[in-house]
Amino acid sequence: MKRYRIVAICMFILLLLTEGVYGQQKVVKILAIGNSFSQDAVEQYLHELAEAEGISTIIGNMFIGGCSLERHVKNARENAPAYAYRKIGTDGKKREKGKMSLEMVLADEDWDYVSLQQASTFSGMYETYEASLPELIEYVKARIPKKTKLMLHQTWAYASTSNHGGFKNYNRDQLTMYHAIVDAVKKAGKAYKIKMIISTGTAIQNARTSFIGDHMNRDGYHLDVKVGRYTAACTWFERIFKRNVIGNPYGPESLDEARKAVAQKAAHAAVKHPYRVTDLSERQ
Repeated sequence: MKRYRIVAICMFILLLLTEGVYGQQKVVKILAIGNSFSQDAVEQYLHELAEAEGISTIIGNMFIGGCSLERHVKNARENAPAYAYRKIGTDGKKREKGKMSLEMVLADEDWDYVSLQQASTFSGMYETYEASLPELIEYVKARIPKKTKLMLHQTWAYASTSNHGGFKNYNRDQLTMYHAIVDAVKKAGKAYKIKMIISTGTAIQNARTSFIGDHMNRDGYHLDVKVGRYTAACTWFERIFKRNVIGNPYGPESLDEARKAVAQKAAHAAVKHPYRVTDLSERQ
């Protein structure tokens, strides 16, 4: 009888410990201050990739189409309620609030990660980062906990056939644009001491070397809603959570296994080598 009591007590203690672990499970809170390119990156698939690894998340995106660093700074100065705030809760459901300001959203959650990015037209022009990024960083840092990590989102080059007006800044050449973005973001990260670079641009360029080719966009500049957005989400997942995304069980139902594998490999290589292209043509 005494032995049974000891076993019962041990099982009860184990149950309490287990419940304590699950009860204290951390929700990772990620906020993107961006535009439609952050929409492409975080509003689809990132929650599901994390959930597949048992990670609970809250993901926010502050959306203004085409919003530049300069405009974010202007909005900060004026405390302008100019954003659509898209928020994906722990249940995976996306809810949107209009007329939100930077100050309001920064105070909405105890954010673990906050990302900043330049508008695609200026994403490879370092002087535009110099002009606006320091003030935006100062504004954000004053409104987030010290433990919060700032990130720079390295966006992607346009499709080679893109008719976007901003493409002329890069002589309408995809690799010229890619290298300009990589150099500008790398330089900005070093200058303003932001160590976390989300290398989505390199992941997209990696995927373009595969059998998929230059078909990662839906309109010449925004990402394809299947493989393009999934590649971006895989990059964010691996960089933030420091878990190899290759083999993550989640993939959109509409995405075939071959493209899912390319996306995961492209993202993994980009996190490992954020400033250079990895050739995936022989890794199918």
